[in-house]
Amino acid sequence: MPDLLVPTDIAHVIQIAIAPVFMLAGIGALLNVMTNRLGRVVDRWRKMEKELEAQEGAPCKERIAHLTILDRRMAHINRAIALSTLSALLICIVIILLFTGQLLRFPVASMVSILFIASMSVLVGSLLSFLLEIRIASRMLRVARTVLRPGAPPRHGHRKS
Repeated sequence: MPDLLVPTDIAHVIQIAIAPVFMLAGIGALLNVMTNRLGRVVDRWRKMEKELEAQEGAPCKERIAHLTILDRRMAHINRAIALSTLSALLICIVIILLFTGQLLRFPVASMVSILFIASMSVLVGSLLSFLLEIRIASRMLRVARTVLRPGAPPRHGHRKS
């Protein structure tokens, strides 16, 4: 049976666990932003779907193209959410390992390091997917601007696509 833990041991583990806990809070904030964006895309999809159902005749090619773009955005944001969630779960395992290692007195440094690196790598993938979704949304707005102002130069330093 392991020796009784002294308060300083627990305090040390809590100090070490602070960085992963802050990372977990940051991932939570990212997930909030991502789910809000997903909600907006889904709402837009549903609105366009109703408009297509109400429309008589063959669906407009522009609307179909718009739905295709919304579908791509949903795929990227869903991937970003899934990867962020996986990153958060890996961080939770890191925190559990830190306390379990201290409680049971076994070395966890290499396992914690590997899981932390994995979590950061997955988070990078999530952010890249999120960036792709943002780029698609921005490109959609630039196209809408050119429809509203044909022949006008792009604004805010955007290049014409």
